[in-house]
Amino acid sequence: MVSTTICKAAIEEKLDKLTAAFTPVLYEPDQVFLENMREKNLAGDDISRYQHWEWTQGVGLFGLWKLLSVTGDKRYLEMLVRFYESQLEIGFPALNVNTVTPFLTMSLLGEYLGSERYLAPCRETARWIMESLPRTEEGGFQHMTSDARNDQELWDDTLFMTVLFLANMGRIEHKPEYTREAERQFLLHAKYLADSKTGLWYHGWTFEGRHNFAGAFWGRGNCWVTIAIPEFLAMGTVSEEVRERLTALLLAQAESLRATQSPEGMWHTLLDDPTSYVEASATCGFGYGLLRAVHTGLLDSDFAEVAKRALMPVLDNIGPDGVVRQVSYGTPMGRKSKEFYKNVELKPMPYGQALAMLFLIELLREM
Repeated sequence: MVSTTICKAAIEEKLDKLTAAFTPVLYEPDQVFLENMREKNLAGDDISRYQHWEWTQGVGLFGLWKLLSVTGDKRYLEMLVRFYESQLEIGFPALNVNTVTPFLTMSLLGEYLGSERYLAPCRETARWIMESLPRTEEGGFQHMTSDARNDQELWDDTLFMTVLFLANMGRIEHKPEYTREAERQFLLHAKYLADSKTGLWYHGWTFEGRHNFAGAFWGRGNCWVTIAIPEFLAMGTVSEEVRERLTALLLAQAESLRATQSPEGMWHTLLDDPTSYVEASATCGFGYGLLRAVHTGLLDSDFAEVAKRALMPVLDNIGPDGVVRQVSYGTPMGRKSKEFYKNVELKPMPYGQALAMLFLIELLREM
């Protein structure tokens, strides 16, 4: 057992390295994504607008926002303002589930600064979600991305990438209709993605084939749920009935996470397949989500110990340069085989940096 003092010092040192490495990773061109967009850009707009405005950056910015919120360090404010001012000059890409993601932190920053310059695009985006985002049967948010319509498909990613933003705008703008829609999306996604036997969530569901694709309990997809539920409930605008349902879903998932955690403390990219590689971004997401749920009273303190078991392997996967290793690249739907997930490339990504930041920040609340 490593002493609390050593752990705290190690966490603070790694956080410093993570933030130092964050900007280069945030702005590094994703050549694979950009090459794909040259051929498959659904909207046909300028692909340079997508270069730094996708879900990968959106998750990264949320991690940076949390650092600013907890520390009050104006360096993080300057980094955020610099990013959003640059994108305002470039212009925003066409809206879809993934390009909504960076607006979550933009809405939080706009509220923090009292900036209409930041809040106005967020209002437009929230209206687009309510009025124009393609829907599945039963009114679900179809997981349309920059390069694929994904007709009649629900993905667990959507809850973090789009629904949290809509809920936050409901809170900021005092629009209960946004909150009610966010509640409906959480419950509908749970209806088709949450497995009643294990409590784990499938990556996706198709109304066209009426199945869960390869039937994968994908690690990072599950961690979006572990994070999104406590973040949504912490907004304080959710009805008691929905709060109880989402808390029960989170508890069921958390019990399975405890059972599927590797002996070393990490989680596998396929949660129920120990032959799949352990994956750092999902592990950090679970660590953060479980701790956040404990700290907000949704889960018992026993689950904080589950999260803490991931600490040492996560620290070991943060290199001397502050870059998080063992992070799987952006992962589309495994449509036919679970083996697809086991072959996804490992490489540094902004969301890997951010999820590690979130986990370590929340751990410091324990010390």
